[in-house]
Amino acid sequence: MLPAGAFAQQASLPEGLSSAYQALDAAWQQAPLSFAALAFTDGPSTGYGRYTPRADAVFAAGDTLTVYAEPVGFGHEATAEGYGVRLTAGFELLNTSGQVLAEQTGFADLRADSRNRLREFHATLSFAFEGLRPGDYRLVTTLTDTVSGKTASGELPFTIRASD
Repeated sequence: MLPAGAFAQQASLPEGLSSAYQALDAAWQQAPLSFAALAFTDGPSTGYGRYTPRADAVFAAGDTLTVYAEPVGFGHEATAEGYGVRLTAGFELLNTSGQVLAEQTGFADLRADSRNRLREFHATLSFAFEGLRPGDYRLVTTLTDTVSGKTASGELPFTIRASD
């Protein structure tokens, strides 16, 4: 539904498609916030679903880690334009024993506004960790939906290789 005063002509969908959208809306609202995709990538994405996954999760010390995320199950806030997506990102960097080496909440504010409820939303997150020794680590990425209060976390293991 568009906000009052918005000019739009309502399209008429075929019954089967209209019912499918209604079922999707109901399932979306009931679902927890989660990730349809969460991956290390070779650079930033160029759009929804448009990213190149890394062949491996092995990095040199000082490399920037780029992560592509596709959250699902987030809420929609009423806005002057129609609907808004409002997410914040946080992370934890852990060693193999689970010790937290670095963490930050709310380091990125992810927002989008649309006349329709967005279902295709993505984010590219970049991480630069200095001083990591060669070894195995885990990056836990967390998104919090400020509209619904839902939270999702995903873990990506990675390795810092020894210098040649």
